Amino acid sequence: MNDKGKICAIASDGAGFKLKCVVSDYLKGLGYEIIDCGTDSEASCDYPDFAVKCCLEITEGRAGFGILCCGTGVGMSMAANKVKGIRAACCSDTFSARATRSHNDANVLCIGERVVGPGLAKELIDAFISTSFEGGRHQRRIDKVMEIENS
Repeated sequence: MNDKGKICAIASDGAGFKLKCVVSDYLKGLGYEIIDCGTDSEASCDYPDFAVKCCLEITEGRAGFGILCCGTGVGMSMAANKVKGIRAACCSDTFSARATRSHNDANVLCIGERVVGPGLAKELIDAFISTSFEGGRHQRRIDKVMEIENS
């Protein structure tokens, strides 16, 4: 994560709103500053709008990483990965949350409220924020992904 590592941008759609609140409170308790990019209720809304707001906080340097919550985590992940410079991963197990940081240098964690409960969400976050990018052979692969993005 960048020098803004203790600042997390967070967003959800209506289906992920309750989990976003849990995640936000949890991170605040760990000493993180939160940039809440919406939504502010369980009302139906368009997840891409909120994914982009969150991702721009990262790409424009105001946040070190992001967490996106929706019903499954998949829609947010798809939208987030359309933003240049974002490497978002939808995770529902701690191995993947660690591996996506250590191997893929992910900067956004996507979680599904209908897939994981609050306890597992906290475990996923712990795995994600406590893991560093390994670099080495993984950097070569990230560089290739970035070439695709830039082509």
